[in-house]
Amino acid sequence: MKVFFKTFGCRTNLFDTQIMVSRLREFTVTEKEDDADIVVVNSCTVTNGADSSVRNYINRIQRKGKKVYLTGCGAFTKGEELLAQGKVAAVFGHSEKERINELLKREGYFELGDLDHIDRTVVTHFVGRSRAFIKVQEGCDFDCSYCIIPSVRGRARSLDEGLIVEQVRTLAANGFGEFILTGTNVGSYGRDRGSSLAKLMKRLSLIRGVRRIRIGSLEPVQIDQEFRELLGERWLAKHLHIAIQHSSNRMLEIMGRRNRVEEDLELFHEIGERGFALGTDFIVGHPGESEEIFREALAHLREFPLTHIHLFTYSRRDGTRSASMGDPVNGRIARERYREIKEIVAQKNMAFRLSRREPLEVVVESRRKGGDYFGYDQFFNPVRIESSLDLAGNWVRVEQYEVREEANVARF
Repeated sequence: MKVFFKTFGCRTNLFDTQIMVSRLREFTVTEKEDDADIVVVNSCTVTNGADSSVRNYINRIQRKGKKVYLTGCGAFTKGEELLAQGKVAAVFGHSEKERINELLKREGYFELGDLDHIDRTVVTHFVGRSRAFIKVQEGCDFDCSYCIIPSVRGRARSLDEGLIVEQVRTLAANGFGEFILTGTNVGSYGRDRGSSLAKLMKRLSLIRGVRRIRIGSLEPVQIDQEFRELLGERWLAKHLHIAIQHSSNRMLEIMGRRNRVEEDLELFHEIGERGFALGTDFIVGHPGESEEIFREALAHLREFPLTHIHLFTYSRRDGTRSASMGDPVNGRIARERYREIKEIVAQKNMAFRLSRREPLEVVVESRRKGGDYFGYDQFFNPVRIESSLDLAGNWVRVEQYEVREEANVARF
C-alpha cells in the first residue's frame, strides 16, 4: 500500500515526518497525494486556526476515499474528537511515531504515548530536499501566555549528542552539506546533559562534508558568551533567527516573555555589526496591544537591524492564558498593524541586500515551473538562478547578481 505524508507546521514536524518515512518497511512512500491508499497527517495545533486547517484537510482527503491516520501536536487537542467522529482511522502521539510500520496495520486506536520520549532513529535522507533538518531537542520550559506547545511537546529535553553526530555524519556522507538544527526550543539544547548548543555545533562542524550550519530559532537569553565566540566561524550561516515576539516591554510582560526591549536592541546591533542577517518572530494583535503600545513597539522596531520576520496576527489558542484575557484587538486593526510591520522589514531587507555585495553561497533547492532554479544564500535570502545546467541539489557561488524586491537574481 502507498502512504502519503502531509506535514503541517514547524521544522520539527518536518523532521518527525522523515523519522516516520525511514521507519516504514512494508509500505511504499509516495509524494503524490492522489496515488496514496493511506494519508498520515502530521498536524500542528499552535492556534485554533491551525486546528481548522488540519480538520479541513482531513475532510477533503476523506472524501477521496483515503484512509487517514493523525499524529503530531493536533493529536493531543483534536485527536479523540476526530476519531470518535470517524474522520480518522487512528490517532498516535509523538512518542509512537517510530512504531509507524506496525501502527498503519491497525485501526481504531488512540495512543498518545508520553511526553518524555526521546527519538533514537537515525534519518539517512530527506525526501525532496537539499538541506537537512536535524532535531536536537524536544519540548520547552518557557511559559509564554499565548503558547500551547509545552503541553503537547512536553518539557525541554535534549537528544543524545552521539545520535545527533551519527545522523549528521550519515547525511553528510549522503551528499547533504547544509544542516539546520531544529527543535521546540533549540537554544535550550544541552542544559539537561551538561552541554550546550555551542559545544554541539563545534563538534558537528568538524564532520567531513559539513559546509554550513544554520539554527532554526533562538531566544535572546540563550545567546551567551560561548555562543558569541562562534560568530566568526565560516561554517556558521550568516543569518540568525532570534525570537523577540514583540518590541514593547509592556506587551512582553503581558505575553509572559523573558526578554526585554533594551537588551534585545543591544544584542541585535552587536550581531548585526558582525555582518549577520537577522530575523525574528513577532505577534501583532495580542490581547492588550493598545494603539499606544503598538506605536511604541513600532518606534522600537524601526531601530532593530532586522532583515527577516515571521509575523503572526494573534490567533486564539484554547487552553492558554491569553485565550482568557480581556481587551481583544479588532481583527481589521490587527491586519493593518501586520501590513505596517511587514513593509518596514521588507524595506530593511532590501537595504541589507543592496549594501552587501560579496559573493553568495547558494544551496540550490529545486527547479521552478518557470525554468529557473531556486535556493537560499548564507544570509537566508532567496536566490533565483537562470542556467542551462542541472543545478538542483548543488552549491553555487554567485558573484554577480541583481537585487530585486522578491529575490536576488543571477545567471550561471
